Amino acid sequence: MTIKTGFDPDKFVQEAGDAIIAANSEGLIIFWNKAAERIFGYMTSEVLSHSLDLIIPERLRKRHWEGYQQVMQSGQTHYGSEVLRVPAVHKDGRHLSIAFTVTLLFSDDAHIHAIAAIIRDETARWDEERALRQRAAGIEAKNS
Repeated sequence: MTIKTGFDPDKFVQEAGDAIIAANSEGLIIFWNKAAERIFGYMTSEVLSHSLDLIIPERLRKRHWEGYQQVMQSGQTHYGSEVLRVPAVHKDGRHLSIAFTVTLLFSDDAHIHAIAAIIRDETARWDEERALRQRAAGIEAKNS
C-alpha cells in the first residue's frame, strides 16, 4: 500500500539546509544541492564532473585521496555514523570548517557507485571555540 503524502524526496534533497554532495568512484562530483552552492560558493553547473579537490585544502588532498581509494576498494567506511570534522575551501579561497557524514551508494551489482556526504558549515562555531581557547590561554598566561 502506498500512502500519498505529497512528499517529494528530490525537492527535499535540493532544499535541505545542509549540503548534500555525491562523487563517483573517481572522486568526480555527480550531485551538488543548493546548500552546497551556498556553503562552498560554486554553482552546480561549475562543479559537476569536476574533482572534489575544488573544496579540499591542498595540504590535505593526499590524505583524502588515500582514504577515498581505501573506501572504494574495501566498500566500508566508519564515517557513516561518525561525524568527521575537517577544513574545507570556499570558491573565494577562504577556509571553512565543515562537519559531515557519508553514505556509500552501491550499484545493482554491489559495487560502490558513489559516496554521498551530508555536510554542515561549522566555521562560525570553530572560530568561536578558537577565540575562547586563545582567551583562556591568555588568562592562564597572566595567572602564571
